[in-house]
Amino acid sequence: MIDLFLTVVWPGLKILLTILVVIVPVILGVAYMTLAERKVIAAAQFRHGPNVVGPFGVLQPWADALKLMFKEVILPAGANKIVFFLAPMLTFALAMLAWAVMPITENFAIADINLGLLYLFAISSLGVYGIIMSGWASNSKYPFLGALRSAAQMVSYEVSMGLIIITVVITVGAGGFNLGNIVEAQRGLWFAIPHFPMFVVFFISALAETNRAPFDLPEGESELVAGYFLEYSSMQFALFFLGEYANILLMSAMTVTLFLGGYLSPVDIWFLGDVWMQPIWFVLKTSFIAFVFLWVRATVPRYRYDQLMRLGWKVFLPLSLFWVVLTSGVIVGFGL
Repeated sequence: MIDLFLTVVWPGLKILLTILVVIVPVILGVAYMTLAERKVIAAAQFRHGPNVVGPFGVLQPWADALKLMFKEVILPAGANKIVFFLAPMLTFALAMLAWAVMPITENFAIADINLGLLYLFAISSLGVYGIIMSGWASNSKYPFLGALRSAAQMVSYEVSMGLIIITVVITVGAGGFNLGNIVEAQRGLWFAIPHFPMFVVFFISALAETNRAPFDLPEGESELVAGYFLEYSSMQFALFFLGEYANILLMSAMTVTLFLGGYLSPVDIWFLGDVWMQPIWFVLKTSFIAFVFLWVRATVPRYRYDQLMRLGWKVFLPLSLFWVVLTSGVIVGFGL
């Protein structure tokens, strides 16, 4: 009986526990991102923000979840039922799946695979399917136009993000597609310093990829009302809402891993560089980048759609392509 437990039950239980150790904090972080956003915007506008439900408003996310849970699920006439309900679940699930390869410490990741970076980019790119499915399945003009606009936006900025990722892989060299190797290659010098222009471009592209201000054009109130999720209510709307914030955390974690040393300590003194501090540094860095996402929304006005496309295709694409060539030339020329 003990042998059966150790050989059959325990390996599966161990995998499940590893997944829960990563996913539960991510889901809690997503829930409290909604509160953090309202608090940051309130501070920018000299308001208090949520402060009624619980001390300092800390129970507000749970009140929101309870409210959405008991709202009526409305299905538009003529909508494709299966695709309509599948779209928000797909959006949220993909945001969770991407965390499978994220290195939290040098010895801990759900799946430490050699092509982790490729997997991460592929999963983040699939997010566009949930948006297109929701717009098409709603059988309504505004959601469909919002979905098309969002798809064009996400694909446009994924091109420059892909070239930036190639730059990072070239810099790391052998094993550059493994996220753990990328982090370890930054001991002594974070990639944000030599690749600072690409760090800025990657962050701005992440804003566009997650449909966040100033690139939240799929939700343009004056043209498209709420965009692709206009017809959604109750928990279907909540899944889109949570999926958006989960993608913010994911893009923040990607930025930290690729450019800010991941779980590595900024200063290797005393106990700050110890292994047990690594998840704390990872969370602090990711939280800072997520805060900048919220800060940008509170302060930067929305772009026009033509400005958004011009920035992606005429500025970021040539710049990131030039940086790939420059990085390759420097590495080959100086024998690095």
